[in-house]
Amino acid sequence: MHDEFLCHVTAYGVCGGMWVGVPLGTYRAPTLALAMWWLRDRASWIAERLDPDPDAPYFPPNSMAPVAGSTPDVPGLLRGWCGDDAQQELTAEELAAGHLVRIATSDETTEYELLAESVDALRMQRTLPFLSVPAA
Repeated sequence: MHDEFLCHVTAYGVCGGMWVGVPLGTYRAPTLALAMWWLRDRASWIAERLDPDPDAPYFPPNSMAPVAGSTPDVPGLLRGWCGDDAQQELTAEELAAGHLVRIATSDETTEYELLAESVDALRMQRTLPFLSVPAA
């Protein structure tokens, strides 16, 4: 059982003609349950910022406009992942098995990525024996 998890959220896009990543948060979760909670919380956080409630009092009237129907629904996909019990269970099982988990979605300009991995699995990879190749 893996006990500690490193979680990251990053947004990627083009800036100045280069593909760049902007870190949106990192969390070292002491338990699997907290890693899963943090991933769901960050996915919800992104969704709320991309698709806020237009009736919220802090938005001036007519300050928001709907997007085209062909625009990928990143907020909907992130909210769907958060609410899908089967996906949550699968993600937790993969993390508990020591696998890297990547949840990613994108629209026309940006890719949003949530990553999580076991700290124990990372440590085990670093301690694998070094294999040297005999010189010719």
